[in-house]
Amino acid sequence: MQRRTFIAAAAATLGAPALARAQASGAPAIEQVRQRGVLRAGLSTFVPWAMRDRQGGLIGFELDVGNRLAQDLGVRYEPQPTQWDGIIPALLAGRFDFIIGGMSITAPRLEQVDFSEHYSTSGLLMVANSRIAPNHTKVADFDRPDYTLTCRRGTTVAGVLGRLAPKATVRQFDDDAQAEQEVLNGRAHAWVASAPRPMFSALNHPTAMYVPFKEPFEPQREGIALRKNDPTTLAALNEWVRARHADGFLKARRAYWFETREWASQVAQG
Repeated sequence: MQRRTFIAAAAATLGAPALARAQASGAPAIEQVRQRGVLRAGLSTFVPWAMRDRQGGLIGFELDVGNRLAQDLGVRYEPQPTQWDGIIPALLAGRFDFIIGGMSITAPRLEQVDFSEHYSTSGLLMVANSRIAPNHTKVADFDRPDYTLTCRRGTTVAGVLGRLAPKATVRQFDDDAQAEQEVLNGRAHAWVASAPRPMFSALNHPTAMYVPFKEPFEPQREGIALRKNDPTTLAALNEWVRARHADGFLKARRAYWFETREWASQVAQG
């Protein structure tokens, strides 16, 4: 089968109107992508979802997903790095076509955007400071009024910690590196983020950090986010996700980024 797949056919329209006309008429997002010749997707840096390599480029699982979707549509891919806490407003404002950035499907988000069927699953992990919070084995061990937990702003983690560890103080930061550094410096007891990033932190700092429990908690499903009221685009994305599950692409790329460290030497600052 040629790369211009069933999605391209779904996106094509009679007469191939100009992009400006398609946008003005409220044409399906996937049709606008085809007319523009470029797929723009919002993302934010989360290891190993999306990271900067040593040359400043973007690599990671989400880059592979976005590139493959663009390739199958026969267009160029342009990822759009965006602060996580503003990424949905940016999508709604039309700064890009979709969010392909490890965004979990939640009820509050579904009030603002639609999601494709899930293309990945994950969960949360915790990494703790070995000196000030030693020998803990469950989330409940961190539910103490003298404990501080960190997470990234705009994610679902703060709400989860508020429910599972209501006695602890939860501090939110603009990126994972800041949240991690607070724990490394002993100013917080533990950091929670999507797996496997906390595990990598423990591997990178084996004497300072440890993972209290190896199995992720709070299972999550990630989908491609798109603006609401666009059934044509939603159907095409769902068909694409099913096809990439069926041919093993998503499984293989997830295994590479989440189950190996073969890519670690490419990443800026290790």
